Parts: sequence; structure tokens; C-alpha cells
Amino acid sequence: MASSEPADRPLVLRERGLAASPGAVPALVLALSAVERTQLRGLRCTACGRQVLLQLPRGAALEPGEWLAATVAEPLVQVRAAAEELLQVRSADPLALLQAAYHLGNRHVAMEIRAGELRLLADSVLAHLLEHRGLQVGQLQAPFQPESGAYGPIHGHSHSHDH
Repeated sequence: MASSEPADRPLVLRERGLAASPGAVPALVLALSAVERTQLRGLRCTACGRQVLLQLPRGAALEPGEWLAATVAEPLVQVRAAAEELLQVRSADPLALLQAAYHLGNRHVAMEIRAGELRLLADSVLAHLLEHRGLQVGQLQAPFQPESGAYGPIHGHSHSHDH
């Protein structure tokens, strides 16, 4: 590892959004849940058990694939989406799925919207509500990438003006 930090002390990460060379292999992988990707400060643990301390500038949530480093000169750590316990909601009726998305959105439930399905963090109360509405609800463990919201970035695009 290029850092001069002793292995028993956390590596302090202050830089984000760095470009790594094509085909670069990260020295460290930081798998974070969807909620953890919104928290830009605090102690975390990499896939190999190395502690890192995030001291990143305020801004948008971390994106899977994003590179972090102690300095701009050395992108070391790559963010990955950790697998989470999710509900997978499906229906043969597209309108029923759209209505479910509407009702979940009214409750400010974070959702990942995919063709033919909705994904949300596992919650027994919501699972019961969705089943009661006639939807098929299954469980799976997978990375969770919820929609960022009405004013959040969409596929790397964000608005730079005030609303």
C-alpha cells in the first residue's frame, strides 16, 4: 500500500471522485450499504478489515465504483454497494406496481425502481401491506441503489442551479 500510515491506524480518506487509470485495481475495497453511502464522515472497515476514517467534503452520496484517497495523487479505495436484505416486489399488473410505488413514495420509503419490480429494504410491515394489495413479495440479498429523489442526480447528472 502506498500510504505511509501504520496499518494499525485508520487510513484517513479526504478526497473523492478521483479518476483511476483504466483497469486500475483498488488497493482497498469499501463495501457500504445505501445508508452508509450517504454518510461522508466516520470510521468504516474495508473488505480486508483495514479501518478507514472518512473525512470527505459534504455533497452527494458516494456512488458504487467511486474512488477515494488520502490525497489526490493516490486513488486507493473503491466504493462498492454492499449486499443488503431487500424486498423484491412484483406484479403481473403494471398498474398495481405503479400504485405500490406511489404509496411507498408517500411514506418516503427508499426504493430502487427496475423494469417490472420494486426493491426496498426488508421491512415486515411493508411486506404485509404490499401482499395485502395483491403483490408478490420476495426476499433477496443484493446491493441496494435507491432512487436519489426528485432533486438528486440522475445517472451522473445533477442540477447546478437553485430550485
